[in-house]
Formats: sequence, C-alpha cells, structure tokens
Amino acid sequence: MPINSGTKWPNPDELRKDMEEFFSKKYGDKVKLGVLGAEPDQALTADEGTETKNAPLDLQFDYLPRDIKKYLDRFVVKQDAAKKVLATTICDHYNHIKRCSVKGPCKEYSKQNIIMLGPTGVGKTYLVRTIADLIGVPFVKADATKFSETGYVGGDVEDLVRELVHKADGNIQLAEYGIIYLDEIDKIATPTNILGRDVSGGGVQRGLLKLMEETEVSLRTPFDLTSQLQAAMEFQSKGKVARSVINTRHILFIVSGAFNGLADIIRRRLGAKTIGFSSTGRSAPRDEDYFQYAKSNDFIEYGFESEFVGRLPVVVSCHELGVDDLFQILKNSEGSIIRQYVNAFEAYGIDLALTDAGLYRIAQKAYEDHTGARSLVGVCERTFREYKYSLPHSPVKCLELTERLVNQPDEVLEEILRDAKAARLEEMTLEFHSIAEEWSKKNGIQIHLRPEAARMLSRKALERGDKLEDIFSEIFKDYEHGLNLIRRMGSAQQFEITEDVVRDPRAALDQWIRSYYVSRQ
Repeated sequence: MPINSGTKWPNPDELRKDMEEFFSKKYGDKVKLGVLGAEPDQALTADEGTETKNAPLDLQFDYLPRDIKKYLDRFVVKQDAAKKVLATTICDHYNHIKRCSVKGPCKEYSKQNIIMLGPTGVGKTYLVRTIADLIGVPFVKADATKFSETGYVGGDVEDLVRELVHKADGNIQLAEYGIIYLDEIDKIATPTNILGRDVSGGGVQRGLLKLMEETEVSLRTPFDLTSQLQAAMEFQSKGKVARSVINTRHILFIVSGAFNGLADIIRRRLGAKTIGFSSTGRSAPRDEDYFQYAKSNDFIEYGFESEFVGRLPVVVSCHELGVDDLFQILKNSEGSIIRQYVNAFEAYGIDLALTDAGLYRIAQKAYEDHTGARSLVGVCERTFREYKYSLPHSPVKCLELTERLVNQPDEVLEEILRDAKAARLEEMTLEFHSIAEEWSKKNGIQIHLRPEAARMLSRKALERGDKLEDIFSEIFKDYEHGLNLIRRMGSAQQFEITEDVVRDPRAALDQWIRSYYVSRQ
C-alpha cells in the first residue's frame, strides 16, 4: 500500500511508549523493555552504564602491497594503476590496525577511505571483494540509491554496519575490521537546482559522513520489532540488557560510481591542457582519462558536500576494458565466467572444449554491449542456453566452442544434434546385430537381422530412450517358442528379420507358422 507523503513516522520515544503500553496490558509488570533508544548511550539496563568489552581481535595481516597486487592479477585483468593504489592503501589501513591493537588507540592516523571512478563492468566491485576474501574480513556491498535520509522511506545507512556483523557470524570484533562498499555513489550527488529538502542526496551523504568518521552504531534499532522483543526477553531472563554496539573507527569505506559528467568538470578546470596527450599520433582523451586528475573541488562541484569528500582522500581510477582485455578475462582469469559453463556441461558428462577463436568472438560481442565484463555473462548465456537444455538428452559428449558456434548457435546446435543422432543410430544398428547373434546362440535358432530392420529398431530405441536389450526382448518375446515349433515342423534353420517383422512381430510369426503348417499338408 502506498505510503502517504504526509505520514508522520514515530520517533523512538513514541515507539517505546506504545510498546510499553502494549506489554503492560498484555503481561502487567512482568515484562520490561530493555533497549529502545536509537543511540547506544540511550540503552537502559539494570546496571546502567555497564558494558562488556571483549579482548581485541588479533587480526592476522602480513601482506605487502606487491603480494596483494599479485593476488588481484589472478582474478582481475588490467587496472594495474588501480590495483597498486588499492594494495598500498589496504596495507596502510590494516598495518595501522595491527599497530593500534598493540599500542592502544592511535590518533595520528587519518583513515584512508577510497572513492573509485570508472565505467560500469571494469571490475571495481570485484577488486574490493577479492581483497576482502584475501584478508579474511567481512564485506558488505550495497547501492547508494536504496538509502534515504532518516525519517523517509528507504534504507538506513547504519544498516550497512549491522550487516557486517551478520557477515561476520555475529563476531563484532571481526566486523569492526570489515569493508563496506557502496556503489553508484554518484547518484546521491545533490543537484545544484534542488528546491526544498533533498531526501536522497545530501541527507544520505551526512549519514555516511557520520559513519566514516567514527561512531558507535547500535545493533538494536528502535524500528526493528524483532530486536526489541529480543531485548525484552533478555531483560526478563538476566535482569539487564547488554549494550550491543559496533564501532566504525576501523571499518574501511569504499565508494564507487561511473560519475558521468565529472570529466567535463575536470576538463574545464584544466582548460586547454592536453593532460599528457600529444596533439598528433594519439586519439583524443576519453572521459575516463581525466579521472586520474580529479580533485576535491571537482567532486564538490559535481554535487558532494565538502565534508563528505574530505573523508574520501584516496581516489582510484579504473579504465574501460577493450576486446583483448575481455578475452584475457575469459581465458586466464581464475574467476572467469566461462568456467561456470564448463562446470555446467561437465555435470552432464559433456566436455566443453574451449578455443581461442571462440573465446575471442564472445569477447567481441560483449564489447559491443559497452557494459564491460558484465556483458560476458549475457553473451555466454545467449550462446549456451539451448545447448544446456538439449545436449544433456543427446549422445553428445564433447562440445567445441568455435567462432561459428558463437555467431550461429542455433544452426550449429541443429547440426550437432543431427550428426550425433546419425552417429548414434549407426552404433545402435551394429549393437542390434550383436544382440541378434547372441539371441541365436542362446536359443539355438538362427535369425538374420536385415540392415533396414536393425535401423528401424535403432530409431525406436532412440525415440523411447529404452535399453536396446529391452526393445529386442519386447518385440521377440514369443519367437523362441514359435520358431522352435516351425523348426520342428520343417527344415527351416534360418529366419530373416525384415522391417515388416519389426513393424508387427506377432503377425509375422503367425504367418510363418501357418505357412510351414500348410507346407506339411
């Protein structure tokens, strides 16, 4: 149901009062609410001010910048400059944490939160996620557009911090060393011509600013009924409610976006400068080439508040991926999407044989979509969709990824299935001849399976998907007795199995018996 824009949202005090009235009517004075304040210092416990602190987490971090870059090279193609900046910043950040865990709070360090610039699909998210996996810290990723200023419909930026605890399986100390990645940050830039309050831009920036500086976020929120009920039960059983908070001092914040239009701001500031590009022999610089020259004033002009920009001192610029880059991702990256399809076919006993020509053609088609590495998934899915559906039901055991398969997947699939069917029919025909010979030896009756009859049996078995032995037994189940009767009545020692026999075996056997019976009269 749509929410009226004039709806007044309850504040924590109002919500607390309503819930206390409810519990009072329901349970009398037996149940008390323990925590209802939005801020940690508003928590009410039986032992006011008591807070349980666990020992600092011993974070194992012994990487050097080159170690991190070398690891990233295994998964992310290109972006060498971005990898170096990220590796160095990550080492600075976590080495500082290690030093502070030994010496106590360090105040001389300014946290190096990061802002990443670059077009979609160049690996911004993948870079950060891979680093988090290497270090072993929780990682949370979200889109900035889903958040709104407190009091309006939308998510609360503090939910990002709470999600870190969830990703850390409830380990608050580990969560306090996590990484929060916020994509599409450029979408919350405040337009210069906005009238009235900016619900989704400036308000969200100010909310994030609070988190990026240092604050304590309550893991229980007054708008989460579940957490409040848990607090009430905890108070009832223990007589107090522990203050569950997470400090954002050491949480690394990384934001990113395509920043369309930022290059124009930088270009105007630089004026007629060619930023290192020669006027001859080189093409005109692209928008992304200007990102490395971005300064705080450029982001402020773009629509960010100065305090917000000031908390993002590290600027990382990523570049668009070309066809060769996409090809290298497919062929060499340990996180290549093509491995997913190799595994998918392998589950059906089908070997997907990759060729450079086929991979390069996928890269070319992906580049035409202009969404970077993300396009690879779409191209691969369009290429292999029908193959994943049809081949598991076919005799095909090997599929070669060729350039023609990528260009004309439907035609190639039809040819593969037709050729596979013909080859399988030929194999089955030979197998039916062998089955007929075994039947002759077993029953002491010589039957000869004509080639056309064997092919008819093969087609029937292929259509029904039954075993060849079962098909043969079903058709000739009465022939042992019937042919033995004929053999005793006459001198016939060999019987020809034709298409007519396969088509109506009982009628053929009856005809043989009558013929041999008449011949004896």
